[in-house]
Amino acid sequence: MTPRPLLTPRLAEFGETIFAEMSALALRTESINLGQGFPDTDGPAEVSDVAIAAISGGYNQYPPLIGVPELRHAIVEHQRRFWGLDFNPDREVLVTAGATEAIAAAMLAFCDPGDEVVTFEPYYDSYAASIAMSGATRRVVTLRPGDDGLYHFEIDELRAAITPATRLLLLNSPHNPTGKVFRRDELQQIADLCLEHDLIAVTDEVYEHLVFDGGEHIPLASFPGMADRTVQISSGGKTFSFTGWKVGWVCARPELVTAIRTAKQFLTFVNAGPFQPAIAVGLRLGDDFFEGLSAELQAKRDRLACGLRDVGFDVYSPEGTYFVTADVRSFDTDDGRAFCLALPERAGVVAVPSVVFYDNKHEGSHLIRFAFPKQDSLLDAAVERLQRLKA
Repeated sequence: MTPRPLLTPRLAEFGETIFAEMSALALRTESINLGQGFPDTDGPAEVSDVAIAAISGGYNQYPPLIGVPELRHAIVEHQRRFWGLDFNPDREVLVTAGATEAIAAAMLAFCDPGDEVVTFEPYYDSYAASIAMSGATRRVVTLRPGDDGLYHFEIDELRAAITPATRLLLLNSPHNPTGKVFRRDELQQIADLCLEHDLIAVTDEVYEHLVFDGGEHIPLASFPGMADRTVQISSGGKTFSFTGWKVGWVCARPELVTAIRTAKQFLTFVNAGPFQPAIAVGLRLGDDFFEGLSAELQAKRDRLACGLRDVGFDVYSPEGTYFVTADVRSFDTDDGRAFCLALPERAGVVAVPSVVFYDNKHEGSHLIRFAFPKQDSLLDAAVERLQRLKA
């Protein structure tokens, strides 16, 4: 008798994440790790001080399932302040273990086997896993760089990806890993299709405050007819540089939040009790903090992108997020994965091959991703090491 595989077939394509693999490679080779997207400095002391005080003050037991009141009210204030969206803090907000859990809980809540989820590729790797865990099937629409150096999609491809089996559309803007910030006209096209086909929209907006060059983040929920069908997800990790705290949230109409809460309560139940009031303080920081964060990251983007171009990469400059994409074909190869695996020995730097974020492997085989939310001295050291590629 052939033994049954231990891992369910729907997760068979998922092994160790590329981030764990490349981070381990960085440690083994003592390389500079520009693969995984996390800052190498802590966020504001006025935020972390609240968490320290909460721990010292005994704020260490289960918080409420939907999140502590301080954070839920701060989230509502934030949504109104920045995006003009109104939510009820008791019925339309749910605190989660980061945005990743929120996305997984949404897929589990809304999707059945046979359903389809439309998303854009390249996609953050947890999207594929979350869709698979729900038993649904993913259908992808490819983002491609245009002559302007920015990423675009074809509306006809998006329209063709939607079938009678489509249950929801999963959108990430600002987008990881391309750095694309979806424009108002593109979002209107997406909203129109969601309304036409009666789709739920799940929007991952964790980089909402990391938009560059005077660009604008526009929530899909703000478009006519979309508030009642959009699940808006964000977190404090990227905005406040506390990625390890894993404090995320969902904002949506009560019936949508209730469905997600039903799944979420059997995942982590609750999390991050002492960190929740700290993130509430962060959300209430002044405009100077949010504007300064964007300006600082934009400068780091420019610093790394300039260095990569000097080394010889073709670079697609992101409109937002933590990441810059580079093309390896100028180094006489179109195999980005092999290039990344060899890069630590060749230059002492780790990047991530973008191909792992694609279903259509040929679309991303020649692309790699560098993370830039690092100290300037580390970015400069990485570029200096990469100069070895010129030899």
